[in-house]
Amino acid sequence: MTSKELSQKIAKLMSDKKAEDIIILDLRKLTAITDYFVICSASSDTQVKAISDHVSKELSKIQEKPWHNEGYGNLSWILLDYVDVVAHIFYGQTRKFYNLEGLWGDAEIEYYTDEVNEKK
Repeated sequence: MTSKELSQKIAKLMSDKKAEDIIILDLRKLTAITDYFVICSASSDTQVKAISDHVSKELSKIQEKPWHNEGYGNLSWILLDYVDVVAHIFYGQTRKFYNLEGLWGDAEIEYYTDEVNEKK
């Protein structure tokens, strides 16, 4: 599976659990750290955990396991690092506070929806 396909799969899995404001940042031209960030918001800490658990469980079925994860302690921001793709699941105002979209403002942004994916 390519990193682009993995980013799309993660976005779809987030959507399965009703994540909000799902975006994919293409970082390939900006850094060697990773290819993509997939970012979403959740309306409760319970939903943050549900989204993260669903992504991890479903990807493990296709032999994709996170190299590293963080945030299960307080559930305001869970990070799942699949090396070439990093998933960020935010609760509440935490996403605005860290402003990853702003920090990586030169990245191509793909807005994920179930119907159509839009690029800007």
